[in-house]
Amino acid sequence: MNKKHIFCIAAALLCLAAAQGAEASFERKDYGIRVFYNDRACPGDAVFVRLYLTQDAKRQRKALQELGGAQAQLALYLGEKRLDKAEFYALPSETWTKKNGGCRAAFLCGIPLSSWWQEKNSYHLNVSYTLPDGTAETLELPFALDHKDFVSETIPLDERNTSIKTDTSTKRNDQINRLNAILGTVTAASVYQTEAYTPPTPATRRTSFFADRRVYTYTNGKSSTSLHYGIDYGVPTGSTVTACAAGKVVMAEDRISTGWSVVIEHLPGLYSLYYHMSELKVKVGDSVKAGDLVGLSGATGLATGPHLHWEMRLNMSAVSPDFFTTDFTSGEEAQKALSR
Repeated sequence: MNKKHIFCIAAALLCLAAAQGAEASFERKDYGIRVFYNDRACPGDAVFVRLYLTQDAKRQRKALQELGGAQAQLALYLGEKRLDKAEFYALPSETWTKKNGGCRAAFLCGIPLSSWWQEKNSYHLNVSYTLPDGTAETLELPFALDHKDFVSETIPLDERNTSIKTDTSTKRNDQINRLNAILGTVTAASVYQTEAYTPPTPATRRTSFFADRRVYTYTNGKSSTSLHYGIDYGVPTGSTVTACAAGKVVMAEDRISTGWSVVIEHLPGLYSLYYHMSELKVKVGDSVKAGDLVGLSGATGLATGPHLHWEMRLNMSAVSPDFFTTDFTSGEEAQKALSR
């Protein structure tokens, strides 16, 4: 393992260690509010907020649908500037009512953090919600972005890969547009797994890292720059590739740039992508669990050698796959706190 690999793995571990769980509680006349979230992250990670609206039997009652039917939005700010926003979606398995009148409605939302953003001290989150009866409120939560360095590298391409990288054909553009349409789809009911995800291979040798700054040099003397959106694992052709979490297969096809590729939906707006495989073992519409076989690794598409490219997209933006191997939805922390 060279110095670049050691540096990148150490940086990833530091970022994961820096991501801390936070909790905030707010009491209102008719209900209580509790939120759990990671209040620190690194550029290229994400922030996820788990929101609970609760009512016990002693409170003046609002109808259950006034809690479960709430509409909520998460927004990230740098000072007064809003950087991004997203809608909360319901977590049906954590929403319930009791015969004695107590009830709870649970929601989740995530926002990707650009790998180009810099650490500053003036970030904050706003959680805004509206109940069906018109009750509305905005809660402010502290948030901080930590420093992270990214690798820059130059990759010379041979004639074959130069041809792929510079392909402007209608077929390739159609493939790009179809993928973007899938990644831009947010289906509120698509809640398959909120627990920590598992890497799609037991291999630990990484040949490229998330958000590497790349310069591709072509055989015609020209070049282009781009970001590397995932993690590349150096594995031999034919190595097993497994689903990182439960979900539904929404793409399984051969693409010009990424070869034999699979895309799986896991949460509303959250997808995992597996590229350059030699063979696919799933088809569109299949339901998968974490660890299910989805294909065999290879070197199809734009590849300089056999490897697996694993990528995660949240609301179309690439997010570090390592982030999702943690308790990224604060589910464990929430269950501990709510059981006390």
